[in-house]
Amino acid sequence: MVAFRYSEWDGTQEIPALEADELLEALSDDLMNFGDLQHAMRNLLQRGMRDQNGNRLQGLRDLLQQLRQQRRNQLDKYNLSSLMDDIKKRLDEVLEMERGTINKRMDDAMGPQDGAPQAGPQDNSEQSAQSGAPSQQGQPSSSSPRAQQSGQSGESREQGGAQQPGKSGAGDNDQFAEMLKNIANRKKNFLSNLPQDVPGAVKELQNYEFMDPEAQHKFTELMDMLKKAMTETFFKDMYDQIANMSPEDMARMKQMVKDLNQMLSDRLAGGEPDFQKFMDKYGDLFGDNPPKTLDELVARMQGQMAQMQNLLDSLPGDMRQQLQDLLQDKVGDADLQAELRELQMNMEFLSPMRDMRNQYPFRGDEDVDLNEAMRLMDQMQSMDDIERQLERTQYGGDIDEIDAEKLKELLGEEAGETLDQLKKFLEILEEAGLVRKKGNTYELTPRGTRKIGQKALGEIYSSLKKDSFGKHAVKDNGRGGERADDTKKYEFGDPFHLALDKTIMNSLQREGASLPVRLNKDDFEVYRSEQLTQTATVMMVDLSWSMALRGSFQAAKKVALALNNLITSQFSRDSLYIIGFSAYARELKAEELPYVRWDESVLGTNMHHALMLAQNLLAKHKSGTRQIIMISDGEPTAHLERGRSYFAYPPSPITIRETLKEVKRATTKGITINTFMLDRNYYLKEFVNQVAKINKGRVFYTTPDKLGQYVLVDYVQNKRKDVRGQ
Repeated sequence: MVAFRYSEWDGTQEIPALEADELLEALSDDLMNFGDLQHAMRNLLQRGMRDQNGNRLQGLRDLLQQLRQQRRNQLDKYNLSSLMDDIKKRLDEVLEMERGTINKRMDDAMGPQDGAPQAGPQDNSEQSAQSGAPSQQGQPSSSSPRAQQSGQSGESREQGGAQQPGKSGAGDNDQFAEMLKNIANRKKNFLSNLPQDVPGAVKELQNYEFMDPEAQHKFTELMDMLKKAMTETFFKDMYDQIANMSPEDMARMKQMVKDLNQMLSDRLAGGEPDFQKFMDKYGDLFGDNPPKTLDELVARMQGQMAQMQNLLDSLPGDMRQQLQDLLQDKVGDADLQAELRELQMNMEFLSPMRDMRNQYPFRGDEDVDLNEAMRLMDQMQSMDDIERQLERTQYGGDIDEIDAEKLKELLGEEAGETLDQLKKFLEILEEAGLVRKKGNTYELTPRGTRKIGQKALGEIYSSLKKDSFGKHAVKDNGRGGERADDTKKYEFGDPFHLALDKTIMNSLQREGASLPVRLNKDDFEVYRSEQLTQTATVMMVDLSWSMALRGSFQAAKKVALALNNLITSQFSRDSLYIIGFSAYARELKAEELPYVRWDESVLGTNMHHALMLAQNLLAKHKSGTRQIIMISDGEPTAHLERGRSYFAYPPSPITIRETLKEVKRATTKGITINTFMLDRNYYLKEFVNQVAKINKGRVFYTTPDKLGQYVLVDYVQNKRKDVRGQ
């Protein structure tokens, strides 16, 4: 039993280095199944792999699952609707502070009047009020230039008319107190008549002059937050620049947006704007990492706009409208606001944002404010971007298009390490000489093909060790060839595979135990050997769609690769040809085998044509054993007539007759036909029995998982013939 222990990634764990042979082995099954190296590589990238030590390298599918789980965690954590509660809470705090200060001023105005002001320290607001000017340090709110205008939004400023305290008598103090009382009453009435909705109240308060400096400060902070959110809808990290711009800088900013609108209009009209000229003029406004093309700039801005739109879409309907109303006209300059509205329309015309929009169903309890909500939208949008990149790569996209830094930011260092490993797949296989570039795709090298053949052969031999079928091998002793385990007296001409222990024992038995040991020619004993015949083989592999339908095609293809590897590595004097047949037959080269697929578009099992080609290939060999290994799951349903394939199902008598004629021709030429059948239906058995009756070859009924064992063991056993030394 293998136990695995998991721990949190802390940066100290190491992902083991990948081995080329392990990578090739991991993708070989998919390659055998689908005959497409690119498809096999994509599948390997998707699912990852496990090495021989049991270590598992994650794939793109694992990264996607982690990303989606991270998104679910965020949705389960935060309460997006709370941002409106936060804005309302801030506004209520401002109003409470302002009302408290107003009430205090009214109490002061209604207090004892003995002809002189009350003693004690006075804050700035009191001094301002006593000087005849409205409170708030005598300065208009920085939140709106319109605050300098009087009489707007139902709250006007008192101008002059009051004498300085300390320079007049009790009558003047009474007059000042009455004026202060009137101002406080007007402000109190103004606050009492504010709209009940937050956007309406905020809009009215933009032109209100606060009596409480702290309330003014907090309202300014609220306005800055709204302005920042609105500004960054278009230009990320540009709010501080806009907020602190001089009138000249603001004019330049407006001209920049106007020129950008002109470029987009030119692009929409089919032109090619001079983006470099634009950046030469305004590049400093775009920070340390300015866009390099107009498309990149548009993509950045669309991402920002999509964040705000996604935030709005994720809010309940009533809150969505409230936030839209709050953000309306918050840039602070009417002309700039108009240019930005035009910019938004131009970008939507140029590249609609429908693919970037999303609605996030947040369902958690943790509150967020507007700034946090915008950061959260940025994170959710990054997850969407990475998810799309991972999905594209899974289905044939370029893995280099995945933003590695953003992936690490979202999922941590381990995910970045995994991506780096996945990117090295092709590099490792290429450096090991197992694959090579061919145009825009990759192909196996001859070495890679051999490696896959070795794997197929190893799998079959591994099955033989576990299965009783592997015990069927019988060794025939003879003069030359492979060495056997038993021995014989040496005879002139025998291979000198000396059995030293038995040779010495023969001497000791002849002369007795003495030193030195003396040998003569009769003492020498050698290992027997097996005589191997030279064989020319044609393997006929059925490529009809029924083979794939029943799961037999992959097994037949694997056997062909394994037999090719066995012959080239151990029986170099032998020859192997491979023929694939469906409606027509064709010779398959060894390097083609990994890519061979069944024929989906044509019908027919044309053994007739395949037997004709096989005889032509074997005609080149005049000595040794000549044989045909035929692998199929059905009787012939097509034959060749005047160069054309004729299909009929059930098989026509003509097809059966023409196929058996070729069997008889092969028999007269001394060619043995050994048939491996992967089905047992009545018509198939009847046909195969006729083939065996004519040719005297062997027939095997097997299953896909046993096919390799039957073919390889039969081939090796029949390589040997009894030529024992006399």
